[in-house]
Parts: sequence; structure tokens; C-alpha cells
Amino acid sequence: MILEPGAILNNRYRIISVLGQGGMGAVYRAVDERLGSPVAVKENLNLAEEFARQFKREAVTLASLRHPALPRVADYFAFPKQGQYLVMDYIEGEDLRQRIEREDHLSDRDVVLIGEAVCDALTYLHTRVPPVIHRDIKPGNIKITPSQKVFLVDFGLVKQDFGDQATTTGARAMTPGYSPPEQYGTARTDARTDIYSLAATLYAALTGSIPEDSITRATRNVPLTPITSLMPGCSKHLAAVIEKGLELNPNDRYQTADEFRAALLSSLELTSSFLAPPRITAPPPEVVDNLPVDANLDEIYSRSEDLFLQDSLLPISEAKPVKTKSRVLLISAAVISMLVLGSFFVPWNNLPTFLHPTAQNITAKTATRVKPATKASTLVTQMAGKPVDHPMEVTPTLEAVTIPTRLAATMTKVAASTEMITFGGSSQIAFASERSGNFQIWTMNTDGTGQRQITGLANGACQPAWSPDGSQIAFISPCNGRKDIYPGSKIYLADSEGKNMWALPVPMATAGDFSPAWSPDGKMIAFSSLRADSKPHIFLFNFSDSSIKQVTSAAYGDVHPSWAPSGLQLAFVRQFPNAQIWVTDLTGKQQFQYSPSGAVINQWPVWNKDGTILFYSQMSPDAVVPFLVGLSYEDRGKNLEFRIPPLGTDDIGPVVEPVISPDGKWFVYESWPDGINHDIYMISIEGENRKRLTTDKDRDFGPVWKPAGIPPS
Repeated sequence: MILEPGAILNNRYRIISVLGQGGMGAVYRAVDERLGSPVAVKENLNLAEEFARQFKREAVTLASLRHPALPRVADYFAFPKQGQYLVMDYIEGEDLRQRIEREDHLSDRDVVLIGEAVCDALTYLHTRVPPVIHRDIKPGNIKITPSQKVFLVDFGLVKQDFGDQATTTGARAMTPGYSPPEQYGTARTDARTDIYSLAATLYAALTGSIPEDSITRATRNVPLTPITSLMPGCSKHLAAVIEKGLELNPNDRYQTADEFRAALLSSLELTSSFLAPPRITAPPPEVVDNLPVDANLDEIYSRSEDLFLQDSLLPISEAKPVKTKSRVLLISAAVISMLVLGSFFVPWNNLPTFLHPTAQNITAKTATRVKPATKASTLVTQMAGKPVDHPMEVTPTLEAVTIPTRLAATMTKVAASTEMITFGGSSQIAFASERSGNFQIWTMNTDGTGQRQITGLANGACQPAWSPDGSQIAFISPCNGRKDIYPGSKIYLADSEGKNMWALPVPMATAGDFSPAWSPDGKMIAFSSLRADSKPHIFLFNFSDSSIKQVTSAAYGDVHPSWAPSGLQLAFVRQFPNAQIWVTDLTGKQQFQYSPSGAVINQWPVWNKDGTILFYSQMSPDAVVPFLVGLSYEDRGKNLEFRIPPLGTDDIGPVVEPVISPDGKWFVYESWPDGINHDIYMISIEGENRKRLTTDKDRDFGPVWKPAGIPPS
């Protein structure tokens, strides 16, 4: 009897849904009520002696395994005359069978990466004492998570290999096309059995076709269809490696999973170091208490929405400094208490550093309603008012906590030369920085001088985007760091100095609008939004009639829209099953995957000046070091990406959110070559002449060039 959603199993596991069902039981998605964690519950309702023994053997075997590509067993229990239950990790994602059905076939690189991961798990299993043989490897038993981690699952036919032991027929099962001939009948199965099944699985992934069944090949002399006859464009070396794994005689196959793994990697000249680049872990953002406070943006957005319905706009209202000296002292006392208590649990060298905020004069304005205009450049509010000085606060010095004095240095930067410095065809760069207490929008000259804060919002601001004429900046708030999705955020516009701000006049959506990107003609803003459902999709806001249109609606999340120079296409990131670059027209009817499929994460697409190349950051799912790649439009979908700078040249460190200068000759981006300090850097389009533009110890990210020919304000 199938368990219903909501049922509590063994007074602990709450059933959420049925993941799969068969004649002998089911697999459920559930929640461990004791720990609050998602789990998978496998059920066996066939209590015949052989099946019950095999199910318990699976539980005992899995409970002893510890490998990153294998699910872990958390619990096993049985109810007399009812059933047996195995509780294990819930592996989110799709299985390889689903991916093959969705994509028809996988790329050479994908096949090798999946095969490498499974071989690594098999090497672990086969070298156990006694060895563990899976005996049911097939596309449906290989799971691929959204972060592109590969898992080998379903050990229902698992056995421990005690030498020449034959296996009873009742414990066997054959999957046509994937089982080797020795698995039929009572012949001995061993590690080479798994190698055959994995080779058959990779054959199916590469060609989209299941190989001829082994027993048919053996008894009827039916040849194996060559891979290259099905996929003429695939690597001949890779095809030969897989076909060797499909030899009928176990002695003619690869004898170990490690040998098979090495042959797969060698077929495409990949290495284990390529698959697992060195990790450089950045520390979490430092804790900051003193935050600059400006207007209540939620209130303003709500009021702007009311006015939007009346064809009017309302700018941000007067700033309200709310900090008091007593509050600072109270919080400081609380911090000291926390540090004293925390010292028993946290190493002193891991304590956060508390920073003093930079004093800023935030100009507040009194609102006047303005009718929406037909062009973005005319959306300027009529405002007047006086600046409000935020009182400077002094945080008491705490022992063992460094509180550097940064006011003088910051004011020196702000007072730096304001002469027009044109570099890369631009005069300024906007970016987000945490240096003033929380994330705010800053601008600087293209040589890094003249750094100046232009927003001071209580909930933070980030994701700046210049209008094509350089007169306005779009940004989002709230913001507490660089993310792909910002639930609850809204899009705002500001003049280039940040003195006048107003909400983008779109119908209110509390779910979240983010990632604004101006069209080349300034008539539209593309953005990601959660307003349609729980997944982000791409929308267009049209300034001419204040309308919004949903462009994408796939079941996967779509973020980071980037306009082609023609204004006719948008590149974006589709997040599942792993982040890949896609392109769509403005109707959403012509969408296609641009980057080739693979066990990599691709993010932050940006077009070159003439739209012939898309550049983006790429990294392994297990790494935190994204590097920069390019792929020409004519090679879209092919494994012809090129590194910037080329492999073999000096490493420039991570490259995040690259943006090309107006003259098309430079990238500006976020990086942390030392593994710690996140700053803004610049390199040439060829990956040379790296320059560091910011040096503040707090995080800087999301740089964007001001359009060409617009002098700094």
C-alpha cells in the first residue's frame, strides 16, 4: 500500500511525495522531522526471504560507504508483515536517463565528465574489502544535481564479492542493453561487470541510442553498432574507449574502473587537475553594525505604485538619520558581551572585524509628481531640498578587535581629481561596495581615482546599470551581497550623482525584481523577476507605455540578462540542471542554448562590441575559482570555448561579472587573486595588462562602465 503525502513513518519521517513506484514498493521524498532535513525513503513490500535478505544487504552495505558520489544511509527499519524501509540522502536533480531524453544526446565532454565521476565511485567500491559490485549501472541510476555533482544511486542489486562465489538467480536482474553476458545465468560477476554497464550507459549518453543487448550479440553474432556511425562528429578516441568497455569477454575490457577513468580522460586530453582546480575560499562578509540610513524604500515603492496607477512617478522622500550615540554604545556593549561569550567557542583569529562607516552627506529631496515620459532620458524628477548631514559616530575601541580609521583615506579618495579621465572609451565605473557599512553604489574614474558613494540606503543597494546616455543608473534594493536571486528586491533609478531617486514604475511585486539591464536604445530595461512564480524569469519593461512583458517561462530559473548590441537578442543564464548561457529573441519564441553542455557552471554573459562573441565566467561545480571564457556566435553550442588569458600564460585569478568597455578593448570585473580581498580589476580584451582599481578591505563587486563620452558628474 503506497504511503500518502503527510503520513508519518516510524514516528519520524513525514512523506512528501512519491518519487517512484513499482510492484515491490516505492521510493518517497520525505522530511526527517527530528533533524528537519530532506531524505529519500526506499520501501520493500516483498517480504519473501530472498528479496528481504537482499534489501537488508543493500542497507548494511550502503551504511558502510563514505564517498562524495554515493548516497549515505541514515536509517533502516522493518515492520513485520508490512515492509522494510531504507532512509538515505535525498539527491536533488535529474537522472541521466531524463537528461538524455531532454537533450537527445550529450556532448563528448559531458560524457567523459560523467564517466569520470562514476569511475571514481566504482574505484572506491571495487577496492573495498570485500569489493562491492553495483551490478545495475544504467542511466536511470546516475543522478546529476543542479550543481552538476554526479551520484551513483540505487544499489538494489549490490553484492559483496567473496572471490569465486556465484550469485543466486533470485538476486540478479538484467537491464537489456546495459547488462554484460556474464550477468545472465549464474556466471561470476565482478568489477568488470560494472565497467561494461557503465560503458553501455556512456554509449547511450553519447549517441542517444541503447547498445545492442550483450546476450543477443553473444548468441546471435550481432555486431555492436559503431559509435561513429551514429555520431560521426564525436571523438574517435572516446568512441574507441567506450567500445572497449563493451567487449563481450571480460578479459578484453578495462580491468579496473581506474583504468577506464584514465582512458576516458585521455581521450579528450583532460586531466584530473582540470576537473578539480585548487580551491581558494573567500571569507564571509565582515559584520558591520553602523549602517548609513536613507529613505524607507518599501514605503516609497508602495507610494510609487499608487502613482504609477495614476500615470505618475514619485521620487524617494527625505532621508531620516536615526542613529543615536546611545544606540551605538548599547550595541557596542552587546558586541563585547557576544565576543566574551563567543570566545569560548570561536577561535580568536576567526573573529569578525568591525569597521567604522565612512561619513557621507546624503542629499534628500522633497517629492514632486512627474508624468511618465516616452523616453528614459526624460524620466527626471523635479526635486528641491537641503542636504541632511548624517552625524558621525565613534565606535568604542574593543580589545582583540581591529577598528581602523578610514575616514581620512576615504575623504582623500572622494576629493581626488575630478578631471575627465577617459579609459576604455569611458569616464567612470559604477560598482557596489560594502565599505560604508552595508552594500551601496559607488562610482570612480576609470583609473580607480575619485571613488565616491552615491547611495546610502538602509537596506543596501547593488547591481548598478547605466542608461545608454549615462544620465541615470538603475540599481536594486534591498541588497546584502552578490547573489543570483534577490527575493523582495525592487528596481530603482537614480541620476548619476545619486541625488534624485525613484522606483521603476512597474506593477508592484513583493517577490523580487533584480538584474536590471538597459537596452542599447534606452527604451527598455530587461530584468529578472520572481513575480511569475518561485523561479526567476526574464521580463522587459518598456518606457514608452510603462508595460512589462514576460520573455522566458521555462521550468528553470533565468537570470543575468545581457543585451546584444543589436538590441534584438538577450543572453541570459538558465540555472538548471546547471548554469548555462542561453539566448532569446525579445518575444521569447526563439530560445536556444548558447554554451555547450557540460559539468561546468557558466555565469554572467556579456557580448563583445559587435555581437560576434559572448564572454562569460566558467567554473567547476566543486570549485570557487571562476575563469573567463569566450565563444563566438558562429560556434554556439560547440566545444570551442577559449580561455582568457590562454592556458599556459600567467594566471590572473578569479573573474566574476566581466563587463566590456564601450570601446570593446577592456574588461572590468570582480576578483580576489589573494583568496581574500574582493576588489575591482581591469584587463585587456586579450587578458593582458591587469590593473587593480580598488583596494579597500571590504568587498567590491558588480562593476559597470559608464557609456562612452559621458563626463563624470
